Amino acid sequence: MFNRVAFIGIGLIGSSIARVMRRDNLASTIIACARTDETLDAAKRLNIADETTKDIAEAVRDADLVMICTPVSTYGAIAQAMAPVLKPGAIVTDVGSVKESAVTTVMPHLPEGVHFVPGHPIAGTENSGPEAGFETLFEGRWFLITPPPGTDQTAIDKIAALWKQAGSQIDYLEPAHHDQVLAITSHLPHLIAYTIVGTATDLEDQIKSEVVKYSASGFRDFTRIAASDPVMWRDIFIANRDAVLEMLGRLSEDLAGLQRAIRVGDGEKLERLFRRTREIRRGVVEAGQHIPPSPDDTDPKS
Repeated sequence: MFNRVAFIGIGLIGSSIARVMRRDNLASTIIACARTDETLDAAKRLNIADETTKDIAEAVRDADLVMICTPVSTYGAIAQAMAPVLKPGAIVTDVGSVKESAVTTVMPHLPEGVHFVPGHPIAGTENSGPEAGFETLFEGRWFLITPPPGTDQTAIDKIAALWKQAGSQIDYLEPAHHDQVLAITSHLPHLIAYTIVGTATDLEDQIKSEVVKYSASGFRDFTRIAASDPVMWRDIFIANRDAVLEMLGRLSEDLAGLQRAIRVGDGEKLERLFRRTREIRRGVVEAGQHIPPSPDDTDPKS
């Protein structure tokens, strides 16, 4: 499918798709570019890269495909560094969770004849680094392609084919619409998880120890989400601030209504909401986005 593929960043997502490329012989040569010797040594040791370098220009020279797998705040500097050596016809793509900022920070630097196809795999774990990756991470998960107007269709099709090979379902969204949808389905839940776990850490020592000791599955899920890469999520909230703040405003209004209902004992209002939200859960399961818990994660009391 590709001759030379350069990964700028080789953490959970990058190393997972690199493993798919290795498994299915989708790239003749895989180059990993990262900031630390530790990460590059791991990429070589795990046999997910043929070549490693800390130099972005060296990594992307003669590459058919460049995959940016770093926090979104780094995109502009990466695009500037690689632009002078990108070959005509090369495809640049990414795996970031915010797409409008990806388009506005990367595209102005790319030379004519280089194709930018932004994308976002709806998959991941709370772990990071090349050791955290695994080749089945994307199976049955969505990969959203968010091409700006005028993007070369052949380049779009090649990116779609790559992620289909990884087991992903493919869909297409306009970048700004993607950011609005992900603000409610991903970004806001992470913000809530960080907040709830942060609140728990600020409790008195005795209560905090009991929170940890007696945590039910709901709180454990929050702690798993809150263990995600802090730099990556810092960048996501800043890059997608408008959509996140809009959804946060709606949530604040809804929470105020729930607070009033609890205060006055309005059980009917609470039950109405809880019944309505169960329908969303059924929709998630029917859409195939539910991952059943392991027996150890099942807690009938939570």
